[in-house]
Amino acid sequence: MELLIALDACRRASAAEITCVIPYFGYARQDRKSRPRQPITARLIADLLEVSGADRVVTIDLHAPQIQGFFKIPNDDLSAVSLFGQYFRAKHIDGEIVVVSPDHGGATRARKLAECMPGTTVAIIDKRRMKPNVAESINLIGDVENKTAVIIDDIIDTGGSLLGSIKMLYEKGAKEVYCCCTHGVLSQNAIDNIRTSPLKEVVLTNTIALPPEKKDPKIKQLSIAYMLAKTIEAIQRETPVSDIYEMFND
Repeated sequence: MELLIALDACRRASAAEITCVIPYFGYARQDRKSRPRQPITARLIADLLEVSGADRVVTIDLHAPQIQGFFKIPNDDLSAVSLFGQYFRAKHIDGEIVVVSPDHGGATRARKLAECMPGTTVAIIDKRRMKPNVAESINLIGDVENKTAVIIDDIIDTGGSLLGSIKMLYEKGAKEVYCCCTHGVLSQNAIDNIRTSPLKEVVLTNTIALPPEKKDPKIKQLSIAYMLAKTIEAIQRETPVSDIYEMFND
């Protein structure tokens, strides 16, 4: 609501152009009707931003790419995948690495991370979601035996689904398991789940601030400030924003 009020104030003050930078686009998981009488809240938020006066929206790793179609104004959806790739390349992990998608929907994201880390393979966990934040891992597509697994997802909420994925990977013979995620919501008992899990490390970005009580030696947070700064600069100078997508691939 504060953002909508600020947009209205800027528009009434005759701002020539208004760009909204929203690192974590709230309600993005409600992007379709999965059952009768449910709202499509992601579309509602997009409409509210436009009506309030936004001319452009910058986001990072929307939950689903089709959310970009909810906007009638330009939407630059940046990705933290190359940032994660740079981080894991610098770690020089011994042995083979496999990038794991926790579901079919994240396969494209996992493939992009694998492309940032030469020599890695991709695996996909086949799971059934029983209810929000609760999923049952059914099968693993790919080979993780004696390999270091890197799970990549866009959001960690309670960590319930993540625990099931970790358990399956170790059962299938993974040597170590890391996790990287753009948005660390970390609600309810997520921190306890991470602390007590056999995860080697969880890598997040700072799209959501991490309060002191949620900090833990297992959690590493990467800054997206430089990426956003270069994006804002490109928009203001009217140069291609697409160049930002490759900036961490070196």
